[in-house]
Amino acid sequence: MIKFGTGGWRAVIGYDFICDNIRLVAEGILRLAKEQGKTDKPIIIGHDRRFLSIGAAKWVAEVLAEGGIEVWFLNRSAPTPLIMHTVKDKGLYFGIEITASHNPANYNGIKLFVEEGRDAPLEVTERLEKIIEDIDTPVEFVDFDSAVEQGKIVYLHSPFNKFLDDIICLLDMKALRDRGLRVLFDTMHGSGAYPLQVILHTARCTIDTINLNKDAYFGGQMPAPTEQTLSTLSDMVIKGDYDFGIAMDGDGDRLGIVDKNGRYIDANETLCMLYYYLIKYKGWKGAVVRNLATTHMLDKIAESFGEKCYEVPVGFKYISSKLEEVDAVLGGESSGGLTVRGHIFGKDSVYAASLFCEMISVVGKSPTEILEELEAEYGKYVMVEDNLHFAPEYKAVINGIIFDEKKLPDFGKTVVKVNYEDGCKVYFEDDSFVICRFSGTEPLLRIFAESSNEETSRRYITAFRDFLKI
Repeated sequence: MIKFGTGGWRAVIGYDFICDNIRLVAEGILRLAKEQGKTDKPIIIGHDRRFLSIGAAKWVAEVLAEGGIEVWFLNRSAPTPLIMHTVKDKGLYFGIEITASHNPANYNGIKLFVEEGRDAPLEVTERLEKIIEDIDTPVEFVDFDSAVEQGKIVYLHSPFNKFLDDIICLLDMKALRDRGLRVLFDTMHGSGAYPLQVILHTARCTIDTINLNKDAYFGGQMPAPTEQTLSTLSDMVIKGDYDFGIAMDGDGDRLGIVDKNGRYIDANETLCMLYYYLIKYKGWKGAVVRNLATTHMLDKIAESFGEKCYEVPVGFKYISSKLEEVDAVLGGESSGGLTVRGHIFGKDSVYAASLFCEMISVVGKSPTEILEELEAEYGKYVMVEDNLHFAPEYKAVINGIIFDEKKLPDFGKTVVKVNYEDGCKVYFEDDSFVICRFSGTEPLLRIFAESSNEETSRRYITAFRDFLKI
C-alpha cells in the first residue's frame, strides 16, 4: 500500500519504490487534479540527486503528460524549497519533488505540494491514497522525448532566478558584504548546493565546498546534517579557520551548523538564535511556532518579548498553517527545518542558511557566543533523541501500552500534563518534557527528551525504553 507520511511517500528502492508504483502515484495525482477541476495549469516536477530520482521524475511526467496536463520539468537537480517557491510564485495548483529528503540512500520518495507551495494537507493525501487504491486499469503514459517534442513536457531552463532574487531581497546584503564571512559548506552531495553558493558569492562571502559531487550513497552516511555526520566538516572548519560551517540534507530543506571551534549547533539552537535575532536585532513583532518535539526555550524567548509560542503536531504542514494563521515570525522543528514570515510555507535551508550568515554579520558574535547569551538569559535546555528500531509486529504492542491503555513509566517527577495529539508527550513541572512517537517517514520509534541537563534528559528516555522493553 502506498501511504503518505509527514514528508510525502517514501519507500525502499527496488522493493516498493519501483516504476509501477511511481506511475500509480502519478496516475493518482492526475485523477486528483481532474476530480478537483485543476488541469488547466502546469504541474512542476523537480528531483534531487538520489539514485533513480531523475528516472522517477520522468515516469511521473510521462503519466501526467498523457493525461492532458502540461508538465514543467527541471533539466537539473533542484532543492525542495525551489519547487514550493515556484508553485507559489506562478500560482500553480500542484508541484512534485522526487526525493526521500534525509532518509538513508536506499530510500526514495515523492513529495506533493498544493496551492501557494504548501505541503499537501492530510485530507489531500488521504484522498490521493484512496484514489491510488481504487486504480484497477493499466496506467497510460507517453514516451518522455515524444512528449517534449509535442510540447506536453516543457523544460524550465532558468528556474532558480526568481527564487534567488526573492531570497536576496529579504537579506541585509550590505551587512553581509561588509563582514566578508569565510564559510565552509558541506553540501552532503545534495541538491541545495547551487543556490546557496550563488547567494553567498553575491554577498561577497568566501564559500568553499566539500562533498559537492553527486554520490547516490551520500559518502556512505545518512544525508542528514547531524553531529555524527558533520564530524569531517567540524574538523575542516577548525583547520581552515572558517567563521563557521553550513550543511544541508539531500533536498535542501534541513540545516546544520558547525561553529569555528568545531561545536555542532543543533536545530533547536539555530531556531532560538534566529528567532531571537529577528525579534531583538531586527525589531520584528510576532509569535513563533514549533512542533511537539522542539525546544521549549522558544516559549521563554517569546514570553520575554511579550509574544506567544504555539505548539503543533509533527509535520511541517501544521507549522506553516499555524504560522500563517497567527502571522508568526518563524516556525520550525528540531529535525532541522524552518521557515520565516514573508517567504514560502515550507522548509527552506537556502534562506535559513543565508539568514544565519546575516545574523552573524550583524550581531558580530560567533554562534557559540550568541548561545551563551541566550543561556544566560533563559537558562540551559538540553535535548536528547533516541531512534529505536523494533520488530514490525511489536508496533501493536507499543500502541496498546501507550495509546490504548495510556500507561506511563515512573519518571520520578511530577507530571503536569500528557498530550496524545501526536504520539505521547509528557510535561513535567520544571518545564522539561519527554515525547514518544512513531516516525512518519521511517519504521522507527522516536523518543525526544528535554531538560536543563543531559543526565535528566537521558533518564527520561531510559525510563521509556525500559518500560517498553526496547
